[in-house]
Amino acid sequence: MQVANTFYFKDDGIIPNSSLPVILYKSVINLPDSSEWLEAQFIKNNWLNNWRATILPYDHFHSNTHEVLGLGFGEVKLKIGGSNGEVFTLSTGDVIVIPAGVGHYSITEHSNYQFVGGYPNGNSWDLKTGLEEGERNTIINNISKVAIPLTDPLGGSEGFLLEKWK
Repeated sequence: MQVANTFYFKDDGIIPNSSLPVILYKSVINLPDSSEWLEAQFIKNNWLNNWRATILPYDHFHSNTHEVLGLGFGEVKLKIGGSNGEVFTLSTGDVIVIPAGVGHYSITEHSNYQFVGGYPNGNSWDLKTGLEEGERNTIINNISKVAIPLTDPLGGSEGFLLEKWK
């Protein structure tokens, strides 16, 4: 299994982020178009409700599920963690796991890339920006109820995520 790095982001007052770390797997697969392989891995490990697309160009998060993004092809810069977050450059074959509540968006202006996305158990996702009037307490409560997945999207029941998200 690939070595992974973890990154923690604190609540910035708008984006709640998470006490769970973002997990970044670099160079998981080396194919010119890794989309099929990544989607097959996610499906095998029960990260479903899959899609293929670019990432929204504004800060958002999901309050009801965690998300995996595998870069099928191209290169992209993502801002992760809200206003005090970090910019990550991802290349074909990189995979990032984003806990519920962690802000993310594409700062890349081109669309010559494709992510494969998925969610534990095929959860449906909501779209939050942190600017929803009067919903902050509900959003924080929703995030606190999101279960730790039973599998890592790449390593299944033996994956790095299970070690780091205990």
